[in-house]
Amino acid sequence: MRWNGRKLLLTAAVSLLCLGGCSSKGQPEPEEQQTSIEVSPFTGEITDAIDNRPIIATISNIPAARPQSGLSDADQIYEFLAEGQVTRFAALFQSKVPDQIGPIRSARDYFVNLAEGMDAFYIAHGYSPDAKRLLDDRVVDHINGINHDGTLFERSADRQAPHNSYISKEHIAEAFSLVNASEKITAQPSFSFLNPDESDKIGDIASAVQVSYSSDPNFISTYQYDQEENRYYRSVNGIDTVDKLNERRIEMANIIVMEMAHQTVDQQGRLTIDLESGGQAMLFHEGIAKPIEWQNKDGFLTPVEQGVPVKLTAGKTWIHIVPSLSGPSTSVTYTP
Repeated sequence: MRWNGRKLLLTAAVSLLCLGGCSSKGQPEPEEQQTSIEVSPFTGEITDAIDNRPIIATISNIPAARPQSGLSDADQIYEFLAEGQVTRFAALFQSKVPDQIGPIRSARDYFVNLAEGMDAFYIAHGYSPDAKRLLDDRVVDHINGINHDGTLFERSADRQAPHNSYISKEHIAEAFSLVNASEKITAQPSFSFLNPDESDKIGDIASAVQVSYSSDPNFISTYQYDQEENRYYRSVNGIDTVDKLNERRIEMANIIVMEMAHQTVDQQGRLTIDLESGGQAMLFHEGIAKPIEWQNKDGFLTPVEQGVPVKLTAGKTWIHIVPSLSGPSTSVTYTP
């Protein structure tokens, strides 16, 4: 069964309702015959925000920007290379918008293209020349700190610019209104999730996972699998990844590594990244590792197995985008 954000009927609820009140023939009363739940299209978990439009925010990831704010509430976090062999996050929020998100950093064309494919509302502070052209053409509804520094975007006094720009939940709501953007989801992803009574144990045992973007330990992610919680906990250079807002450790149900073609396009080392062609990928969940592929399905970077969306574990997902020159096989190591 695919949990893809549509209403699901809880057949088990019918028998439970009979305990509380059935007709003389043992059938539920008419008003109790159907009980439904709403499931997040991005996590497969129960949510009351099923119709919310997704938000994608570009977030700084240099050491001076850590710990970041709002990451524990992101349904998905995409980690991309930026120039200089550092990475940035494209954090997707749909089930919940945190009180604050940041530090917000500048747009790149692949962040804009990612948001456009999902019809997400896009948040950044600054832009590359290619990203600016896309934003000026209004390919995606967005708000940018260049135009709203000190108003919708606020500077933190405890960090240095440009890694100190934040946007609050209230200001995001103002931004939607300011640009006359719809707050309702329009594009449904094709992500598929395991049912609560299902598990996936077909693959190599992988209790510890490491994803490297370079030899710099500040951009090597380590994940440790907790079998009891069925979640992965992330650390970088020996420091746990936590949310500055609540000091909670970041926990993930799925870790995905997608191989994409990267090309340097200017003297500053800016990149263009192929989000369209598909390619090799690796999935880590349920304590196992398996080689899969990814496809761009109607704008969504979708993990697939033999062309069919692979079933993920319900919960949050971290997606690493790595260059095809290295690929998942060399960017990733794991141990039982």
